[in-house]
This record gives sequence, C-alpha cells and structure tokens, in this order.
Amino acid sequence: MATITLKSFTGLRQSSPDQTNFISHVPSSLSLPQRRSSLKVTASRASPKLANRKLRVAVIGGGPAGGAAAETLAQGGIETILIERKMDNCKPCGGAIPLCMVGEFNLPLDIIDRRVTKMKMISPSNIAVDIGRTLKEHEYIGMVRREVLDQYLRERAEKSGATVINGLFLKMDLPENWDTPYVLHYTEYDGKTGATGQKKTMEVDAVIGADGANSRVAKSIGAGDYDYAIAFQERIRIPDDKMTYYEDLAEMYVGDDVSPDFYGWVFPKCDHVAVGTGTVTHKGDIKKFQLATRNRAKDKILGGKIIRVEAHPIPEHPRPRRLSKRVALVGDAAGYVTKCSGEGIYFAAKSGRMCAEAIVEGSQNGKKMIDESDLRKYLEKWDKTYLPTYRVLDVLQKVFYRSNPAREAFVEMCGDEYVQKMTFDSYLYKRVAPGNPLADLKLAVNTIGSVFRANALRREIEKLNV
Repeated sequence: MATITLKSFTGLRQSSPDQTNFISHVPSSLSLPQRRSSLKVTASRASPKLANRKLRVAVIGGGPAGGAAAETLAQGGIETILIERKMDNCKPCGGAIPLCMVGEFNLPLDIIDRRVTKMKMISPSNIAVDIGRTLKEHEYIGMVRREVLDQYLRERAEKSGATVINGLFLKMDLPENWDTPYVLHYTEYDGKTGATGQKKTMEVDAVIGADGANSRVAKSIGAGDYDYAIAFQERIRIPDDKMTYYEDLAEMYVGDDVSPDFYGWVFPKCDHVAVGTGTVTHKGDIKKFQLATRNRAKDKILGGKIIRVEAHPIPEHPRPRRLSKRVALVGDAAGYVTKCSGEGIYFAAKSGRMCAEAIVEGSQNGKKMIDESDLRKYLEKWDKTYLPTYRVLDVLQKVFYRSNPAREAFVEMCGDEYVQKMTFDSYLYKRVAPGNPLADLKLAVNTIGSVFRANALRREIEKLNV
C-alpha cells in the first residue's frame, strides 16, 4: 500500500514565536477571483505556525461543493487534494441554477444548456399556471447538466493549484491528539492498475466532506442520519418539433400520482429533456411515480427515446452534526437541499466556498494550523444566512404538498403576479425580496381563501369516496 505523508509532520505544530495578529486587507479594485487569491486574514493568537510547509486539506467529492471548495482553498494558498471516484458522474438532478450563481461563480455561458424564462406549474387536475411573467429581459433560470458543471468546476480547481485524484475514499483514521494528522484510506484509479485500482493512504491536516448523501466522511465522524428522498430521472431525446416547445420552458407537475410529497418535472437540456420525480415517504413506489410523470407529459414527449436512467438519494434536512474538530461537511453531505423546491446545486457550491474561506482565514493563507473554532465560523455564517430559507420552504411543503386539494390551492396561488415576483426575486438572487405591505395583506387573504377552498374540496372528495 502506497503512503503519502506530510512534509515534516512531526513537531510541525509548535507555536510560532510571532504572536502578532494579521489584519485583513483586500484592495477593492481587484476582481472577485483576484480578491480571494490575494486575501490576507486574521489568525488566532493561539494558532501554531506550520514549519516549512503549507496547511494540507483533502476535499472528498468532486461535485459543485467539492469543486468550489477545492478552488477556493488552492487560491488561498492551501495545499489542496480533491478525491472523486466518478469523473463523468451524471447525478439525477433537474439541473436548475439561479441567475446569481452564474455571476458569483463566474460560470461561462456555454456550460448552460438552456435559459428558462417560462415555467408551467400543473395541478393534479391538470390546470396549468404560467409562471415567469415578472422576469426582466436579462433574467432567467439556467439549466445545466451535472456532468458538465461538475467537470468544469474540478478543472478550474486544478488550474488554481489543487491536485485532483480519481479515487474512491474508503475511510479515515481520526487523530489521537491535537498534533497528529488524519489518515485517509482510498483507492486510486490511474488507468494503469486496472479496475481494481491501488489502495493508498494520505495524511492531511483537515478534511472537507463533499461526498453526497451517502457521505463516508459523515459516517467517519458520527454525523448522524437524516431523512432522504429518492430522486429518479430519465433523460429523453424527443423529436425536434417537440424540443422547440421546451426551448425556454420548464414544467412542474404536482399530485398524488406523481409524488405524495414532492413534484414531477420536465426540464430542458441541450438536446433532450430530463423527466423525473422524487419522494421521501414512498420510496418503493418511485418507478410508479415516474411512469405517472411521463404520462402527464406524454403528449409533449411523444416519440421520445430514453437515453439515460438515473437515481440517487437526496437529503431532506441538515445532519445533526456537520463538523467535528478539523472535519466539516458541505453540500448534500451536510444535508443542504431545500424542501418544497429540492434545490441543491447553488447551496452546495456556496457551502463549499464558505467552508474553504473559513479555512483560508483561520490558517492565514495556509501558514497556521486550524481547529474546530475556525470551521464553526463557517457553520455560524451559513446558518445565519440560509437556515431561515430552509425553514420557510419546510413549512410550505408541509402545508401545500399534503393533499391534492392543497396542491390545487398551491397552483392557484402561484398564478398571482405578486407571488411570482417575490418567488423569482428570492430564487434568482438568493436574498429576501422586500415586500409591499398591502400586497402582503392581499396575498395572506388570498392564501387563506385558497386553503379554505382546498379543504372544502377535500371534504367533498372524501364524501364521494365513502
């Protein structure tokens, strides 16, 4: 078994005689990537200085969370190793990204398959509401393929200085005390050792777990379990005339037939559509729900050919524990997928970057050791910024996804132009859109009316079923 060891690891955590704090200074004239790479930050007085080497951090998982984390670490002067097993991974993901992500992460437009400016929300009774009337001319929802986005972010991390390893993370040995490393066990696939690969070990100072819902890093630190959904998706190549219909349009279907607690979707890609659904409560019936989703959209995808089938677990809420000492979880591994909408790509990339920024700051650009207090700053910032969004969407899912009458009310509410504006502003820019008090009051009255109508309809349906 091959072993990669840290340079001069023994005794490297002796305290530096220089106890001076360093003041953060970033010239405002620099671009965002330049500002990140030139960041000078404050390190704790108690942080021991590393001897003749940089802080070494392993990022496990090469999706949006891992790619963003690895790039930020490498730009910040950290010795960075990213380990990813499936370089061509095609996760069953709708692939929608908000407009702000394009700018924040400097994504090139050629990796965005479609710019969706129209959406149809379709009720259990097939009443369709058009959404998108409030979008400005330059606004859109980007549609990407995960295999394209993930590869781009990994390659960018590698260009920034990260080492990318095609390997399978197996487990890690936890340090016995504060001045010993984490020992990672993994299998590397280099094209020379065949399908079995070569078992190796590696010593690192810290670990970012970005290895998805079935995270082995999370298991290694006893992060606890969480509820998860099964997402099932088929990529279907449809005739050109039907593809024209989906050129800038996405569809969402709600109803007990497509999912008892989520929704079905038809999202456009470069030369095909992605048709899928998900559920937490009835995982064994996922193929039945997928068939129902296809049937709801059958006239618009008639003549299509299934070119790929994908399935994967999707977390439903954050894990009970998201960090331990010098190990932190990000993305799906941490449980960062929203209820109601199922959005996860932006939050994965954002959490990866935020976690890496905390490490860069705490280590003074890789010069000093970090501890749990540095990583906790990432969690505190994340929870303050995004946890309220998760809680609101959790409530919406419980209220409007509980029955078909409630879903009818939800679709009716989505037809309101004020609702659309508030929803899109919040989604596209990941900020709470300022409301209008009178419009908010009207919305509250309309929502109560929709819920009452939904309850009345449910009672009538129950009478008919007796």
